[in-house]
Amino acid sequence: MKDQLLTGVFHLLIIALMAGLYFILPEYHSGVLARVMVLAVYAMGYNILFGYTGLLSLGHALFFATGMYGLGLAMQHLDVTPSIGILCGLGAAVVVSAVIGFLALRTTGVAFMIVTLMFAQAGYLIILWLGEYTRGDEGFVIQQSQRVLNGVDLSQPDNRYFAALILFAISLLLIGWVVRSGFGKTLVAIRENEERARMLGYNVHRHKWLAVIISGVLAGAAGAAYALLFGYVGATFATVQYSIFPLLYVLLGGAGTTIGPLIGTVFMYYLIDLSSQITSAYLLIAGVALILLTLFAPQGLAGELRKRVFRWLP
Repeated sequence: MKDQLLTGVFHLLIIALMAGLYFILPEYHSGVLARVMVLAVYAMGYNILFGYTGLLSLGHALFFATGMYGLGLAMQHLDVTPSIGILCGLGAAVVVSAVIGFLALRTTGVAFMIVTLMFAQAGYLIILWLGEYTRGDEGFVIQQSQRVLNGVDLSQPDNRYFAALILFAISLLLIGWVVRSGFGKTLVAIRENEERARMLGYNVHRHKWLAVIISGVLAGAAGAAYALLFGYVGATFATVQYSIFPLLYVLLGGAGTTIGPLIGTVFMYYLIDLSSQITSAYLLIAGVALILLTLFAPQGLAGELRKRVFRWLP
């Protein structure tokens, strides 16, 4: 009970900190943090599958792009409101993650990783094939006049920041609840010893399938939010690169921790941002940082903090 109270207070403090930073940081950094919070939600979704369930996916860009294009295409071609667009993005993410999960979970281990990668590549090629509607590699812009949600202009920096914060807060609190629930503990049991979980009577396949759906919906929500808040929908977000990013965020921040995805996203985003100002080989610097952290902090930044100092850290 004490640990649950500490976890709840900790999550609320993180949300309050992110809210307070808007009034302290310069405009550039508050703009960066708005992107970081949306991408952190994407990483949180990935963490449910990888960090808590132990399933390594290389196809999460498909779910991110599904939410993004679900919203973007609905607003661009059907002229729906942003609220309906969000529902379209989330609905598309539910359907795609349910279907992909059902098919991909017929495999295990490395085969699961490869199958998810192939599905993501297929999604990317479909976007290019439907270029008449998606504009292919070029993508399309969601006009400022369209990005008004219930009277709130989300193209304005302050509104955009706090909309990203609301999404982040809901996702963080939701995941905090999920991982403390019986369902979340079952996912951890599957990660640690799948056969033992099956012997204890748990429907392992059903739990893994639901984990894929939850993970995919969170990734889709992040994709839809990214399109709405920043006004762009493009095929780049469906490439392998955007399947690798959430894996890096989670590894750096700490797999199987609720706060790890945020820490990893902040660390990697700023590392790439700063190193790209120095050299075009910025991904090499990111790779070296990842290797060093893997060697000296194998459980990620939040994981090491939990191991060495704050054992109650969720």
